[in-house]
Amino acid sequence: MPSPASPNLANNDARREGRTPAGSDPAKATVPRMLRDRPFAWLLLLTGAIAWLASGALVLEKLQVLIDPNHVTLCDVNPWVSCGSVMKTPQSSVFGFPNMFIGIVAFAVIITTAMAIFAGAKFARWYWIGLQTGVTLGFIFIVWLWFQALYVIHILCPFCMVVWACMIPLFVFVTVRNVVHGVIPAPARLAKILGESGWIISALLYVAVIASIFFAFINVFIGTSGY
Repeated sequence: MPSPASPNLANNDARREGRTPAGSDPAKATVPRMLRDRPFAWLLLLTGAIAWLASGALVLEKLQVLIDPNHVTLCDVNPWVSCGSVMKTPQSSVFGFPNMFIGIVAFAVIITTAMAIFAGAKFARWYWIGLQTGVTLGFIFIVWLWFQALYVIHILCPFCMVVWACMIPLFVFVTVRNVVHGVIPAPARLAKILGESGWIISALLYVAVIASIFFAFINVFIGTSGY
């Protein structure tokens, strides 16, 4: 079902010029390439699939830990990098069950959305609002887990970090896509700026995460941790 939302950028250009060139699609002409259907679907598919696999690996490791509390997980590297140690903390089961089960379901939705777009599906505005709500809540949850890992637990989980890395562009580009396509109302100028800044915003968030890890574990990096 076609979305009733009107593209912010396309409508603005059409009004300004007062015409629509024959045989052209104003929305496609003004929307940045990364936010068009196929490139956007590829981004959803890649981030969703990688994060789903990381979540799946965590599920398998969690099951092994439940069977054998002394099980050494694949990513138990040292006292600061250990999935097994993180799995034994309360933060790993915030809702009463392992967090990674949320990822298995949530990222499957992302993958399904990508495949539907490849098949030519056009989603209604309510679907995009629902997807936006989901990725926003997921991003907030990931930020909370990141804070807990760095400043409360003081242990990093490599598979969790893979999910963090995938959630950044996923959240950024779903949000930017929805602004540019009019799902989230915004002035055309803001939509244009955001539409051209997706990778810049993502890069800045990556830098912030890397910097926070460095400063949180600075004693480890400079060799003064006592281990």
